[in-house]
Amino acid sequence: MQFKKSLMLGAAVAGLLTTGFAAAQEQYIGLPSYRVGAYAAGGTGLYGGWIDYMTLVNERDGGVGGVKLTWEECETEYNNARGVECYERMKNRGPTGNSVFQPLSTGITYSVLDRVANDKIPLVTMGYGRTDAADGRVFPWVFPLITTYWSQNTAKIKFIGMKEGGMDKLKGKKIVNIYHDSAYGKETIPVLDAQAKQYGFDIIHIPVAHPGNEQQSQWLRVRQERPDWVILRGWGVMNPTAIRTAARTGFPREKIVGVWWSGSEEDVIPAGDGAKGYIAAGFNVAGRDFPVIKEIEKHVYAKNKGNMEDKSRIGSVLYNRGVVHGIITLEAMRTAQAKFGAGKSLTGEQMRWGFENLNITDERLAELGASGFLPPLATSCMNHEGSGKVKFQQWDGTKWNVITDWIDSDQSLVRPMIEESAAKYAAEKGITPRDCSKEM
Repeated sequence: MQFKKSLMLGAAVAGLLTTGFAAAQEQYIGLPSYRVGAYAAGGTGLYGGWIDYMTLVNERDGGVGGVKLTWEECETEYNNARGVECYERMKNRGPTGNSVFQPLSTGITYSVLDRVANDKIPLVTMGYGRTDAADGRVFPWVFPLITTYWSQNTAKIKFIGMKEGGMDKLKGKKIVNIYHDSAYGKETIPVLDAQAKQYGFDIIHIPVAHPGNEQQSQWLRVRQERPDWVILRGWGVMNPTAIRTAARTGFPREKIVGVWWSGSEEDVIPAGDGAKGYIAAGFNVAGRDFPVIKEIEKHVYAKNKGNMEDKSRIGSVLYNRGVVHGIITLEAMRTAQAKFGAGKSLTGEQMRWGFENLNITDERLAELGASGFLPPLATSCMNHEGSGKVKFQQWDGTKWNVITDWIDSDQSLVRPMIEESAAKYAAEKGITPRDCSKEM
């Protein structure tokens, strides 16, 4: 297992282990990244943005509350077994152990669910993972922050309803769900089925085997089914392959709505002109004009301390999503410091409290230089999701254009499903749910 280690001090570069913080307080963050393999484009952008944000805070602010940020990368190749190995290798590192585990993989998430509870390390699955973990009574150590897959999916159906002229116009429509044949891809099947029953549309689920670079049969079936809309739930090479194949079969790209893991520059640029008009969801937006990105360019790249070899990717969807990971992780650290004290390394339990008591308002986002960059969110014992809001963007052939404001998810549908699923999990595992009234 290869490790890329980085303890930021002076001109330290990501991937190089340095020393010198022995006398200073530090907060260790293990990064189970993937920079090789079929999903490397996603991993390099996301972890690059996340590391650049932490570097910014170290360089500009001297860390968080007088505590320097340290981190270490472990290559998972988006592989479940390697993800577990990375988890085990990193969990006891740093002065207080790993602060948080964020694998950017639904499969790895499922593989470490029991471990994080035993080891008391918060597991953050921002925009992925199992949706029922939003019920903090059953999953006190898991945080599917900002927006879960089920919430996102209800926003997608709302968006399609808007395009059709109203939710009542969905009756009799046909929607195809083309999904990555994995735990990630299958996650939204239950909520799609529930929405199909609620609104009276037909839903057809079509799986695509990993890695997804062959989809002729799937899109032949799409052509045969003649759906009104297609939902694309892909990752990595599957996405441009789907968009190119849709173009060849004549399915209109403006009738394809992708999940946020199908909505980056890396998904559309390889598809060429065939991607024009394609739509995707997002819990963050692209662009370099945000103050937080300009600060990274000023304090990190101007000093040749950036993590991205290809600087043109700064401000891309995935890069900015990595910055979002950095923002929320460090806001949880600040929240925890406000309760447990600044100037010292926090334990996993203390960081968990920080993630469970987030309150990132529009005003706070403005202070961070991230207004409109991500939605405001607030978490609690009951609610480990925090927002549920989604924006939609459309590719014009050269850039993403945001085409909606934040759209609220349908919590009247999602929350009962979350609680039912979480209760079933608790019964299977012999878990006694927490009494959130005692957590106030």
